[in-house]
Amino acid sequence: MLVGVCDFPGTYAFPPHGYGGIERWLWAAALGARAAGADVHLLGPAWRDDLGPGWERHPLRLEDVETGSTELKALRESRYDLLVVGHEYPSLPAWRETADALGCDVVTFQHSPVFRHSEEAFDGLNCRLYCYSRQMADRYREHEPVQELAVHAGLEEREPVSARGEGLVWVGRVDEDKSPHLAIRAAQILGKRIRVVGPVFDHEYVDRHQRLFSADHVEWAGELGGSAKTRAFRDAEVFVYTYSRDYVEAGAAVFGEALRAGTPIAALAWNEGTCVEAALCERTGSQVVLAPAVDDETAAQALAQAIEEASELPHQRVQEVGLDRFDVKRHFEALARTP
Repeated sequence: MLVGVCDFPGTYAFPPHGYGGIERWLWAAALGARAAGADVHLLGPAWRDDLGPGWERHPLRLEDVETGSTELKALRESRYDLLVVGHEYPSLPAWRETADALGCDVVTFQHSPVFRHSEEAFDGLNCRLYCYSRQMADRYREHEPVQELAVHAGLEEREPVSARGEGLVWVGRVDEDKSPHLAIRAAQILGKRIRVVGPVFDHEYVDRHQRLFSADHVEWAGELGGSAKTRAFRDAEVFVYTYSRDYVEAGAAVFGEALRAGTPIAALAWNEGTCVEAALCERTGSQVVLAPAVDDETAAQALAQAIEEASELPHQRVQEVGLDRFDVKRHFEALARTP
């Protein structure tokens, strides 16, 4: 099988150095394809030049390929079986025209809860959309999505052997949508330290919660990548997951990242059928689902209870489950399987 993995014209390199959703998923798909024995071509100019041996790179974007061009002829002669792409591409006419000319399957994972696809973007068979949660699958029902856990990976992020760490960790972009202030308050209630890992996207949000963000029990680590990121998960007793009441999580990388590192998860959710529900089980974490009308203090108290419950889980068992559930080879084989 020949698989083409297309990069995405965003601001992150492929694979990204730290934060990044679509980019990390594409890299995991490339790793999974190779692990499954497929030949992989990396299509697009943004792939990093430090990927290691054996990666075949073609620095062109399908949306820039013209009808009748030598580039299109070369692509057709390659005889791709599958293209793995960012979720916007199947609705981009210029990209879709080239993909259709290649006559191969196309798969993508929905990484945005608000992007609107064209009516003809997916047929549920040869061009397939995958969604993380029941909530997301319902949201994109007209496109016949397949529900599947997403796997994300970064370069040089092989997980170390699990160990029971100390304190708590929160990982993600720091803004209102992700609401880390709730995790910080829950840690304060428990008298535990918490490490905040990730880039600040909204300084006004941080200013509004300055009393919490500047508290003595909070450590700011900034954006981490590679082995430093995997250690941030592994070295914590519990990973704490939060988001705001009106935000829909399309498919966070942090669930798989934490569990593969052997760190149980304590999660706060505001609805049923979310990514939290899809990713976790009684062996890997504890979640609390609250009504959106609940105030922040009540939410933090409930989250603190979930943290205490998650802290009792054995890290070795969490890692065993995480490595199996979020395995790149298994994920690619699910993507490559025609319904």
